[in-house]
Amino acid sequence: MVKITAPFEHTPRAFNLVWRTSRAAAIGVIALTVLSALSSVQIAYVGKLIVDSVVLARGTVQTGVLSPTIIQWITLEFALVVAAALIERCAGLLYQALGARLTLQVSNLILTKALTLSLAQFETPLVNDKLRRARSEASARPLSLMLRHLQVLRSCVTVAAYVVLLVRLDSWIFLGLVIACIPAFVAEAKFSEATFHLRNLRSPDRRRLNYLEYVATDDRHCKEVKLFRLGPILLERYASAAEKFHNEEFSLLRRRSIWTYLLSLFSTVGCYVCYGGVAIHAARGAISIGDMTLYFAAIRQGQQGVQTILSAIGGMYEDNLYMSNLFDFLSITTDVPQRLGSLGAPRPQSVSASEKGIRFHHVSFRYPDASDWALQDVNIFVPESQSLALVGENGAGKTTLLKLLIRLYEPTVGQVMLDGRDVRAWEPGALSRRLGVIFQDFNRYQFNVRENVGAGSAEHFGDPVRATRALQSAGAWDFVRTLPRGVDTQLGRWFSEGLELSGGEWQRIALARAFMQEDADILILDEPTAALDAAAEHALFERFEKLTQGRTAIVISHRFPTVRMADRVVVLEKGRVVEEGTHAELLALGSRYAQLFALQAQGYQ
Repeated sequence: MVKITAPFEHTPRAFNLVWRTSRAAAIGVIALTVLSALSSVQIAYVGKLIVDSVVLARGTVQTGVLSPTIIQWITLEFALVVAAALIERCAGLLYQALGARLTLQVSNLILTKALTLSLAQFETPLVNDKLRRARSEASARPLSLMLRHLQVLRSCVTVAAYVVLLVRLDSWIFLGLVIACIPAFVAEAKFSEATFHLRNLRSPDRRRLNYLEYVATDDRHCKEVKLFRLGPILLERYASAAEKFHNEEFSLLRRRSIWTYLLSLFSTVGCYVCYGGVAIHAARGAISIGDMTLYFAAIRQGQQGVQTILSAIGGMYEDNLYMSNLFDFLSITTDVPQRLGSLGAPRPQSVSASEKGIRFHHVSFRYPDASDWALQDVNIFVPESQSLALVGENGAGKTTLLKLLIRLYEPTVGQVMLDGRDVRAWEPGALSRRLGVIFQDFNRYQFNVRENVGAGSAEHFGDPVRATRALQSAGAWDFVRTLPRGVDTQLGRWFSEGLELSGGEWQRIALARAFMQEDADILILDEPTAALDAAAEHALFERFEKLTQGRTAIVISHRFPTVRMADRVVVLEKGRVVEEGTHAELLALGSRYAQLFALQAQGYQ
């Protein structure tokens, strides 16, 4: 059942958005809307005066000559029509300007909120659905809601003026018009609600449809799609899902059109019944021909006004439903990284506060909504200025361990310590400035080279000198300086004059990004040589000792030439530490590490 307040539930917050966007434009649109409504009534009334003047003058003036009174009324109506057109044009201009700014304001709110969400929230389907709904529909709804309120305001002013005229004739006429419009309004409201719920329930399927479209059109998937002839499969799945969506929406639209049309006939019948009543009064001589003309216009405009009001209220209900998507997304509680003071009972801290290095202290972690542990009781210490290599099969928990260190996640149990302090006790900016990071699934920004590298340090995003030094550290400067515009060369194919790099070249750009934090004393390298050719990998090996000199480094790699250069090696298996030691010690142990090393060595024999 539709609540009586449902059409206005989110109106105050929506109007607050409009008001914050531009107060002057909002006031101007409202004022011009009222003037426009009043001008239509004035034009109708002057039209009545023209008709009465013509009837009165018949037979009293020379044929073909208009009396001065008629000319005055015609001139006045002309002036009112010109003024009304100007008011409409100015209101439309202000409305479009306000609408454009409002859309940007809502989009900015959505993006700002999205940037506050944690990685865990982004990886949650429910949050993804809320974000998609907010972006796809709700961003345009504040403007639509404002337009409908303006329609109601204009129609109310118009109807109020005509009510004064109609009540002079017969008060039952206006009441009949209102009653005749109600059935169509109720039908519109119910079908608006049904449409909203249909679209919301299909959010996961809509996301799947968008993904199929993305895979079929994205350049990163193009090679495999063509090579493995996946196009027909993707197209068939997309067409099947799209056809299902179309059928569901068209079925609802067909029922909506039929019912609203049939029910709107009540309003049409009511209008012509009122016409008959006015015609009878005129035939009896109770009102003049001019009055009859005015009342006909009043009935017609009054009926349209009432329909507009009821239709707009139904539209408000629909807009409010979609606005709930926007405010639902904006009200998501952000996973604010916990500080030690907010953790409740203090946890035991068995290490010295003066300790220098990174310590994982009885760390266990389970992903949200997962039943299995990704890490279990991990204890690792990396002394300051030493390097550690993490080894293990895919899914062993290596990258998860790094995500805990850089605070993309919080440990479910235990503590991650930096220099004797829980990382949750560090100010986020201070922690970030100490880290230089490259992920295995690094981003390929559609920026120029300088900005791609500068993304590693927001404070130095556009610094060409610092970017050059980072490129030199990563071994990428030799190929970058041969590009058409050097560090100003646009990368990627999304924009004009963009240059696509090879996988190894992209990886060296991403590696340079890790060196943008020149003050960083901790390097985190997740598969830093995965896409490098043999020569580039060898060159990186030769620089490894220099790059990590004076820094603490944690390296994830499946390549043992990289692993053996670390001071210590930790082997993870199913989220647990199973071996730890130097490369030589683990080979001598002859256990899991030695087996993995032997398997890889055989591939080079």
